Amino acid sequence: MASASAPIEKKVKAASAVTYLVSLAALAILGAVTDDPSLISSMPDALEPFVLSLIPAASAAVAGWAAPHTPRSDA
Repeated sequence: MASASAPIEKKVKAASAVTYLVSLAALAILGAVTDDPSLISSMPDALEPFVLSLIPAASAAVAGWAAPHTPRSDA
């Protein structure tokens, strides 16, 4: 397992960003298609998709960070 000071790889950052954007688009489409766009009643409607998109993005980041990485030789 990686140490706490290990940097986050670019592929993990990219996967997290893409997951966030795709989730945001999917939630926007879902909100446009359904009759009741309120997903979380305590939040403003305009803020809901942005907050809900953080959940899959965070899970992708954690899974990517925890995944075993192939060691590379310095040669």
